[in-house]
Amino acid sequence: MAHVEHNPGNGGRAHGPAPDAPGSRALRIGIGGPVGSGKTALVAALCRALAGDVSLAVVTNDIYTTEDADFLRAAGVLAADRIAAVRTGCCPHTAVRDDISGNLDAVEDLEAAHSDVELLLVESGGDNLTMTFSRGLADVQLFVIDVSGGDKVPRKGGPGVMRSDLLVINKTDLAPMVGADLGVMARDAERMRPGTPVVFLSLRGGADGAAPVVAWVRAQLAAWQSGVAVPVVADPVESARSAG
Repeated sequence: MAHVEHNPGNGGRAHGPAPDAPGSRALRIGIGGPVGSGKTALVAALCRALAGDVSLAVVTNDIYTTEDADFLRAAGVLAADRIAAVRTGCCPHTAVRDDISGNLDAVEDLEAAHSDVELLLVESGGDNLTMTFSRGLADVQLFVIDVSGGDKVPRKGGPGVMRSDLLVINKTDLAPMVGADLGVMARDAERMRPGTPVVFLSLRGGADGAAPVVAWVRAQLAAWQSGVAVPVVADPVESARSAG
């Protein structure tokens, strides 16, 4: 398949809702987070760890360029025709939450070209803490933040932190340099998303740096293939308001 650059809202094919039955198609995992948090590096690490026994493909999103897809192709983490680029031309969250047609085009093209695909990673462009994926695009979503902004980031909350199925706190190796307290981040993350998983990692730590996320992805894929749907994570603030 050629390296087609998909543009949302360009009059592409119509899309129905994603099938309800888990296991009826490839599992789609959305990966979001602010600019520079390490999303593309994490995607690369996941591809390296999983490609030996999982058939996967990747869709990246950038506003004007194909920079992230180009990086992944140059790194050789997957065959080039398993990596598609979406140039959104708009705020990143729009293409993964509001008008998802360009991303669905890219996903469906990859699935058509590679009928054996079991797992699709959809990386959003860098966005703020309000970023979430439409459940019509991603079955499961993880959100990546890093410690360079200080240990206050988890307690700022926002849908990305509070409603993602997995919160990844990246670049732990930088904590001493920026005065970030990882214990504070862990405490605040638990308070903002009680009972839902949080992992700390440093992708500069070698081949095993992404091991906690790799294990989580494998668990999600196994559940999906066995027909178990992943429950949507509730927003604790909205749940409290509803209860009141």
